[in-house]
Amino acid sequence: MRPEDYVRAEAAALGFTACGFAAAVPIGRGAFLDGWLSAGLHGDMHFLARHPERRLTVAGILPRARTVISLAYPYAPPPPPPLDWRRTLRGRIAAYARGADYHAAIEERLQALERVLARLFPDAATRRYVDTGAVLEREWGVRSGLGWFGKNTMLLGTRAGSWFFLAELVTEAALAPDAASGEHCGRCTRCLDACPTSALRDGRIMDARRCIAYLTIEHRGAIPPHLRPGLGPWIFGCDVCQEVCPWNAPPPATRAPDADGLFPFLPDLLQLDRSAFQRRFADTSLARARRRGLLRNVAVVLGNTGNPAAVPALRFALGDREALVRGHAAWALGAIGGAEAREALAARDAREPDPSVRGEIAAARSAAAGEAGTSSVRATAAPTTPADGRRTL
Repeated sequence: MRPEDYVRAEAAALGFTACGFAAAVPIGRGAFLDGWLSAGLHGDMHFLARHPERRLTVAGILPRARTVISLAYPYAPPPPPPLDWRRTLRGRIAAYARGADYHAAIEERLQALERVLARLFPDAATRRYVDTGAVLEREWGVRSGLGWFGKNTMLLGTRAGSWFFLAELVTEAALAPDAASGEHCGRCTRCLDACPTSALRDGRIMDARRCIAYLTIEHRGAIPPHLRPGLGPWIFGCDVCQEVCPWNAPPPATRAPDADGLFPFLPDLLQLDRSAFQRRFADTSLARARRRGLLRNVAVVLGNTGNPAAVPALRFALGDREALVRGHAAWALGAIGGAEAREALAARDAREPDPSVRGEIAAARSAAAGEAGTSSVRATAAPTTPADGRRTL
């Protein structure tokens, strides 16, 4: 058996659904990367701008590297969401974040595959990566034949769609490279049309500053007010561009109102103190947002419901120890409006010490009083769920 076939067979036995090989030569995408960074489309992810040239080659990782092995590890697509998230006060979490943090599970499998390579090539050094390090994973995935760069800027495969994680082994072993796959998006623009915040652009360009996944996970400060309604129900990540992609099969239906924790009841989350947050999320991907970031997101989504039933939970959040949470809770109360919301804002305004929060409260009181209007949230189109489980916007 050829070593390439043996490695593929071992990868499949470990649960990887695709395995491909690419020659470890420099990636010719320097001009695109420089332009993307120069335009500031990476937002606050400043680590991407540090030594960007290192992302175009794996020589800085392993100077004598001969091959990059790209691997796909599947995760389940989300089930159809509850029919009325506004009424039930339930948010949404991206499907990849279901359960325990994926890094550990994939890392364990990569270590096992590393041992396979060590038996085949005893003198060849190897480095492994799971969504970490200066590795342009999608570029290597394309070069390895796993799929193509979709218009939603994700790696797409004709068999697996995009519901998978990417991982890499950079090795000194020489393995025969695979041919890159063709592009199969054609004229389809469903992902561009459906993006709630218009983060996707023609030319396979992502403006991270507008992306819901970036805003709810990587961004640490206040979410720009004009983008808050666009979050809809999403408190961590976003699956919209994957759910509308025709290469992704419709998810199976489920009767569970909170399947695998993907649709949490939001008022409960605003009750989490630091220790409770750690107990619930320490071993999950949601820990990356940190408590203050996740509760910030929860407050915004409760505001997006326009549901007065969310007011008591938001009133409680006005007393949170984190100014970031208090400010977004104030915005949410202004978005919902009503006498109870106005009363909560007035009471907090009298004793709020943080100037940024006082600014949020002032804007919220104006909105709740009708001076700035409250239609922006309530007029935001609610995702609907047809019988086949796909989302439409």
